[in-house]
Amino acid sequence: MGNTDTAVISISNKKRRWNATDLGLIAVFAALVAGSALVPGLAVNGFGVPITFQTLAVMLTGLVLGPGRGFAAVGLYVLLGLAGLPIFSQGRSGLGILAGPSAGYILAFPVAALVVGWLATVVIRRTTKARALWLFLSATVTSVVVVHSLGIAGIALNTKATLGQAFLSDVVFYPGDIIKNILAAVIAVALHRAFPDILVRRVKRSVTQPANA
Repeated sequence: MGNTDTAVISISNKKRRWNATDLGLIAVFAALVAGSALVPGLAVNGFGVPITFQTLAVMLTGLVLGPGRGFAAVGLYVLLGLAGLPIFSQGRSGLGILAGPSAGYILAFPVAALVVGWLATVVIRRTTKARALWLFLSATVTSVVVVHSLGIAGIALNTKATLGQAFLSDVVFYPGDIIKNILAAVIAVALHRAFPDILVRRVKRSVTQPANA
């Protein structure tokens, strides 16, 4: 094995480790998601699932931190809530939340942060213009495919609703999600410009350069 190969492996291993800054960012964004749940939600569907700012915070976490740290931050929030801290919407907590109509949405949050974080790295790696638009589309696709799909499944499983009824109750969240995804994309672009070390430079460093002969 040559010196170049050894250096590449060393750099790859280094990138996989989280330092104190990474752990601090994970804690800060977990707190951000928790704080977004404290804002009083508005229950507009027939199953009591409220409209909150949590999806905005979850998408922003993934768009800013990327897949691994985004998943860790939102996963930490979910675990703390299930452990008993009153940080879910309406001050709820504990494992009992998994039997309620909001269960699918809550379990979808870490997955959504992972998916939108990965899409954010693709956008950063492959685009230089209109990043806000691409990040908005990434967040919207993630919302529909992950958050809304699992949310509908949770409503159907934990209530007596059919999938059709659960879908209709979920549709009311779409207009708000579009607005929140726009905000998440705009804020994420601003943060990446101000603090490129958070994700932009990490993504660019991950692109392996061809070794010299």
